[in-house]
Amino acid sequence: MIQLKTKEEIEELRRSALMVGDVLAEVSKHIKPGVTTKQLDKIAEDYIRSFGAIPTFKGYCGYPASLCISINDVVVHGIPGERVVKEGDIVSIDCGVTLGGWVGDSAYTFALAGVEDEVMKLCRVTKESLYIGIEQCTVKQRLGDLGFHIQDYCQSFGYGVVRELCGHGVGRRMHEDPSVPNYGKRGNGTRFREGMTIAVEPMITLGKKDVFFEADQWTCRTVDHSPAAHYEHDIAITESGPYILSSFDKIEEAVKTNINLEQI
Repeated sequence: MIQLKTKEEIEELRRSALMVGDVLAEVSKHIKPGVTTKQLDKIAEDYIRSFGAIPTFKGYCGYPASLCISINDVVVHGIPGERVVKEGDIVSIDCGVTLGGWVGDSAYTFALAGVEDEVMKLCRVTKESLYIGIEQCTVKQRLGDLGFHIQDYCQSFGYGVVRELCGHGVGRRMHEDPSVPNYGKRGNGTRFREGMTIAVEPMITLGKKDVFFEADQWTCRTVDHSPAAHYEHDIAITESGPYILSSFDKIEEAVKTNINLEQI
């Protein structure tokens, strides 16, 4: 059942969503060749808890960490550990924060210096597709319109659109109804209503769309080992149009100051 939120509840949710951007900005200051994903995860957890908030992912369905850190051909749900970040990697970081009982959930793909041009283009197109999808989040449209426009845009570049994973409703729980696919048909699916809050998160591959899950049941990789990018915003549907609750502003300001990262 879709949980519609009041304007006051949406503003509470926005506080959590904005905090996720703060966390990702803080983590981005430390992304460099030689750092382990476990070290980045600790930075995030310490930062989240310093504000009296809770890392939503930790313990969720048994997940062992505060971040999902997915490098190169890992699409999503990479478990932080001893893997070392290297020059030329792309690093997708997904973060959830629970603050005041509301869950913010956002993701950003970072590109280390030396990333190949075609992979940088993948990141840019995936990020652009996020906003193209968000434009469809109006009371006149349906979920199929959102998915269609993301799919159509990314496939026009020959990219794969992952089917096994999708966006979702967000609120007091991290995963609420409805599911929000990154593919679809115009005019199909649930109609958007004022007060709906969703996480839109295109997961796009440089090669084929096919993925598989490793033995840990979390790590999702591309079958052809092509790189994948992932960006995510929390959105509220309002009568005046989509209201983006999360923000990349602080993340991108931090990226500018990190000599090890490229600007997407």
